[in-house]
Amino acid sequence: MVSLIICRPSMLPISSFHPLPRIRHRVSSRRWLNPHFSSPRLVSYKSRLSITNSQVCGHVSTEEVEVDEATSCSIPVVNLKSDLLEPEPLNLLAEDTYVDALLTTLPVLSEEELNALAATPAHPAGLYALYGSCLAGNLVEQLWNFAWPAAIALLHPSLLPVAVMGFFSKLAVIIGGPLVGKLMDHFPRVPAYNFLTIVQASAQLVSVGMIIRALTLHSSSSSSSMLPHPWFVVLVFAGAIERLSGLALGVAMERDWVVMLAGTNRPIALAQANAILSRIDFLCEIAGASLFGIFLAKYDHVTCLKLAAGLMVGALPIVVVLTWLTNKLSAGVLDRAKCPSACCRYSDVRNDENIVKMGVEAIKHGWVEYMQQPVLPASLAYVLLYFNVVLAPGGLMTAFLTQRGLNPSIIGAFSGLCAFMGVAATFVSANLVKRLGVLKAGAAGLIFQALMLTGAVAVYWSGSLSQQTPILFFLCLVVLSRLGQMSYDAVGKQILQTGIPASKANLIATTEMSIASLAESVMLGVAIIANDVSHFGVLAVLSLLSVVVASWLFCRWLVFPQMDGKKDTNLAVLGSFDYRRE
Repeated sequence: MVSLIICRPSMLPISSFHPLPRIRHRVSSRRWLNPHFSSPRLVSYKSRLSITNSQVCGHVSTEEVEVDEATSCSIPVVNLKSDLLEPEPLNLLAEDTYVDALLTTLPVLSEEELNALAATPAHPAGLYALYGSCLAGNLVEQLWNFAWPAAIALLHPSLLPVAVMGFFSKLAVIIGGPLVGKLMDHFPRVPAYNFLTIVQASAQLVSVGMIIRALTLHSSSSSSSMLPHPWFVVLVFAGAIERLSGLALGVAMERDWVVMLAGTNRPIALAQANAILSRIDFLCEIAGASLFGIFLAKYDHVTCLKLAAGLMVGALPIVVVLTWLTNKLSAGVLDRAKCPSACCRYSDVRNDENIVKMGVEAIKHGWVEYMQQPVLPASLAYVLLYFNVVLAPGGLMTAFLTQRGLNPSIIGAFSGLCAFMGVAATFVSANLVKRLGVLKAGAAGLIFQALMLTGAVAVYWSGSLSQQTPILFFLCLVVLSRLGQMSYDAVGKQILQTGIPASKANLIATTEMSIASLAESVMLGVAIIANDVSHFGVLAVLSLLSVVVASWLFCRWLVFPQMDGKKDTNLAVLGSFDYRRE
C-alpha cells in the first residue's frame, strides 16, 4: 500500500470528499497545496498529481491526520494499491536472443541487387518527359546557334560582327551568370524554368526580326559601319539575353532536375540519364545544323529565318507542357523546397530594389559559395579544361589546318569525328561508372585525355607535320583525346550534381560556367596576341599544360582528400559518390 498525502485548502468534512468516477483530475500542486505548509512529506509530490481513473484505484480509505498547530488544514490520506498502478515491464530488449534474432533478420542486399537498385531511376516516367522537353528545346537552340552566324556571315564576310556578338555573350555569362543562378535558387523550379524558356524564345524571335530587317535593308557597307546600327545593337543585347537564359536552362536541367528525377543515391541511373542528355545535345547539334542547311538549299535567307522562327514558336508550348508533365509524372518532386530554412524564400529577393547592388552581391556570394563547395577540385579540373581551345575542334584548329594546306574534306571529317567521339563518350562514361565507380571513371577520362594530347604535342614538335601521314596521326590523337574529355565532362557533371547541395546548385553551377567562360576568353586573348601560325606550338603546349594540371588536381583530391584542410568533410563527400569505394 502506498500512502499519498494531499492538502486541501478548505476545511471540509471528510464525508464531502468522494472520488468522481472516470474523470481526470490533473491539478497543479500550487492549487492543492497550501503555500504555508512546508511538510517534508509533501515536497516530493510538489510537481503534479494525476489520477486518470478513480475506479481503478480500488479501496480508498481516508482518515484525519493532525500535522501541527501552525497548519490549519485537514489532510486526507489516500491509500492506493501499488500493484494496480505499477505497469508490467515489456522486456523487449531484455534477452540477448531477441537482439540477435532482430539483427539477423535485417535484409542485406547482394552486389547484384545493389547494382540493380543503383541502375533504377527514382522517377523513370518523369525522366522520359524530361528527355522530350530537352529534345524540343535543344533542337531549336542548336538550330539558332548555327543560323545566326551563317546569316550574319551572308550579310558581311568579315568575322568582326560575329566576334563582337560572341564577346558580349560571354561577357553576359560572366557577369550575369551568378545573378541568374541566385534567382533560380530562390524561386520555384517549374515556374522559373518556364519563364526562362519564354525569355529565351522571345530573345530568339527578336534576333530573327533584326536579322530579317538587316537583310531587307542590305547594302554594300563595310562591316565596321555595321556595328553602330540600331538593329545590330538590339541584336547584340538579344543574343546576350538568349545565351544567358540558355545557360541557366541547361544548368537547371543538368545540375538540378536530372538529379531529383534519377536519384542522388543511384549513381548508375544518374550516369545513364546524363549520358542520354548528352546524346540528345549532340544529336540536336547535328540535326539543327543539317536542318538549317536544308532550308538554305531550298529557300532564300529570309524564308529560312521565317521557318526557324516558326519552329521556335511551335516548340515553345511543347517545352512548357512537357516541363509540366515532368513534374506531374514524378509525383511533384520538383515542387520540393531546395532549402527548408527561411533564407531560401524568395520574398527577400522581391524586396531588393537595387538590381545592380543585388548583382554585385550575387557575384560575390557566388564566388564565396564556389570556393567553399565540397567538390571544388573536381570543379576546378572542369574549368581548367576550358583553357584547351587549341587542341580541340574550333576556329583556331580550323585556321591552322587551312594554313597547312590540308584538304577541306579532311578538316570536315576531323570535326565530324570529334562530334562522334562526344556521342561515344556517353556510352563509355556510363560503362566506366558501372565498372570503376564515379570518381575513378573521372580520373580515367582525364588521364586518357592528357596522354593523347601529350602524344599529339610530341608529334607536332617532331617537325614532320609538313607530310600528310604525321598530320593525320596528329589529328587522330586529338580526336581520341576528345573521348577522354567528354567522358570526364559527363562524369564530372555527375560529381558536381551529387556533391553540391540542392539549395546552391544553380548559383554554384552558373558561377562555374562564368569562370569557365572567363578562362576561355583569356586563352582566346593569348591567341589574339600570338596570332601567327608559327606560334601554334606554344598555344598547344599551354593547352596541354591545362589538361595535365586538371588531371593532377583531380587525382590528388581523389588520393588525398584532406589537402584543403577539410579531411572529414571531403571523406564523407567522396564516400557518398560511390558505394564501391573501399
